[in-house]
Amino acid sequence: MGEQYSQIDFAERRRIQDMHDAKMPVTAIAAALSRHRSTIHRELRRNFYHDPFRDRWGKEYKGYFCTSAQKYARDRRARRRLKLALKPALRDHVIAKLHEGWSPQQIAGRLKVDAPHGETVSHETIYRFIYGSEGKALNLYALLAVARRRRRKRMGRKPRSSPIPAERSIANRPAEVETRQSFGHWECDLVIFSPQFGKSNITSLQERQSRYHILIANEDRRSAEVISRIAAALDEFPRHACQTITFDRGTEFLSYKKLSMDSYFCNPHSPWQKGGVENANGRLRRYLPLGIPVVERNGLALSALTKRLNDTPRRCLDYRTPAEVFAANLADSKIGR
Repeated sequence: MGEQYSQIDFAERRRIQDMHDAKMPVTAIAAALSRHRSTIHRELRRNFYHDPFRDRWGKEYKGYFCTSAQKYARDRRARRRLKLALKPALRDHVIAKLHEGWSPQQIAGRLKVDAPHGETVSHETIYRFIYGSEGKALNLYALLAVARRRRRKRMGRKPRSSPIPAERSIANRPAEVETRQSFGHWECDLVIFSPQFGKSNITSLQERQSRYHILIANEDRRSAEVISRIAAALDEFPRHACQTITFDRGTEFLSYKKLSMDSYFCNPHSPWQKGGVENANGRLRRYLPLGIPVVERNGLALSALTKRLNDTPRRCLDYRTPAEVFAANLADSKIGR
């Protein structure tokens, strides 16, 4: 339990052949390879070789052979990669959504919502298409949130720190906030830009349950100004939609007492404790890189970006949009009253 599943490789298939030829039961083979017996049953069934041809001595060629099993498995993976190449309409739809800023998971998930009995494709197939020969020719990797020529894990940025009263520690935050089952709990961070544009920055706010996003332009990092703009943005919502807010330990948030909601702060060097907004900021960078001019991240441009983020379906929301979930929560609360 909890271990990541990996595909059977050629070395394991060689051992399976040896043990199968030795008439070992499937349970024993599975134990020897630290695999579930169903995995071994499926491997033997799917990759069993049978050629009706008989040689001149009357021998029939059938059984489990590691070389043929490896070829069968490789061919199946190749056919999955070819799905988009063989279906032009589906391929064009995927490419169009990538140009709109959707991730492969969002594209695949929304296809299941919009056409549950129609043509669908998995996000892994989309990734393989992107990094395949056709996708590379079209530079599709550049349309991903993290535009890398090769797939790899993304590293986090360094957290900031500042002295915060112990009673405001995240350890004292209500436990219900962590589970995301309760509505009205926010996370906050600043998005910083190149020094050549001065001290201007953007406040990034995200409601934990709905992933609803708010972006606020700031002229500098003075705490009083940053907090006052956060208060103005959240005051538009009813009290039940603004119960708590979680910051990192940056000095720009030290005026938190001006907010009419409970404020909590992450532990030092622990930005992952407000991982929702940190992850959102990673996606923001595709639209708001360090070198983007101030004029392109203010006013209508920022409003349009906020709407785009809130109207994009999310896998964690069963491919509903943050705007839909946020509005539903507001409506449910009004009915409850």
